[in-house]
Amino acid sequence: MIYSRIIGTGSHLPKKVVTNHDLEKILDTDDQWIRDRTGIRERRISSAEEPTTVLAENACRKALEAADVDPGEIDLLVLGTTTPDLIFPSSACLIQKKLGLPDCGAMDVNAACSGFIYALSIADKFIRCGDAKKVLVCGAETLSSLINWNKRETAVIFGDGAGAMVLEASAEPGILSTHIHANGNYADLLNTEVGVSRGFEGLKDNDGKAELMMKGNEVFKVAVRTLGRIVDETLAANNMDKSELDWLIPHQANLRIISATARKLDMNMEQVVITVDRHGNTSAASVPLALDEAVRDGRIKRGDMLLLEAFGGGFTWGSALIKY
Repeated sequence: MIYSRIIGTGSHLPKKVVTNHDLEKILDTDDQWIRDRTGIRERRISSAEEPTTVLAENACRKALEAADVDPGEIDLLVLGTTTPDLIFPSSACLIQKKLGLPDCGAMDVNAACSGFIYALSIADKFIRCGDAKKVLVCGAETLSSLINWNKRETAVIFGDGAGAMVLEASAEPGILSTHIHANGNYADLLNTEVGVSRGFEGLKDNDGKAELMMKGNEVFKVAVRTLGRIVDETLAANNMDKSELDWLIPHQANLRIISATARKLDMNMEQVVITVDRHGNTSAASVPLALDEAVRDGRIKRGDMLLLEAFGGGFTWGSALIKY
């Protein structure tokens, strides 16, 4: 049997740090209020010189270096993002050029905060069916471009960043299974209200820019229920008991959601990789950012069993069970 195995990870964050105390100066909020509700202390915000493709390029280069893989060996690039540089060409194509990849397939996948899990699932299938031997997978976002900095409910939550990994075909188990789902009935709870075919008219707020809209309490309730179900689904698909997991690497949306998922798995918080306090919610970038941090600081070791999960606008959700 052919498996997809992680052979290198990388990540990249914008230079600018925005703390809760910085936000106190422009919003009716304070550090304690933000930390109590989200667990966030600070987030990174990209500049005009740091669009999604620049963040992604840097993360991908670090992953390729960690894997000791030449760009010419890559058979496919899959990018999870909700904030591409352009409508087209895809950001994946722009990154392909930046990295000097061969004429391989390159695609964007838009599944909001679940984008990296969706991209990982696609990459895994290409390797398992024999169509690719080495695949570069990335999650990158500049959600600050969709934030109305006058609205506390979204301005305190989101940040920018990118994370990546290189997958290689292997006879040794790596990605054991991936699971992806969606339910458009919840679309109005987390969305933007403009788009290409619908037009960009009517943008009176946020200086005429597209804006991320979120009904936070409703999103929280659905997220906790849904992530609980996908945990059960993933373990059942692999005939595995939750006690066999070494690490939970969750989407970094909110510390309360992360804690609820850990309780579901009877995992202590020392077994959970947490970056939301320093990164905020970086959407599709959050899972690979957290994974790379834990790999590089030595917490995650070869042979560890990892559960990755994410939940995002759409609604979309997904998971991956990985023997690292």
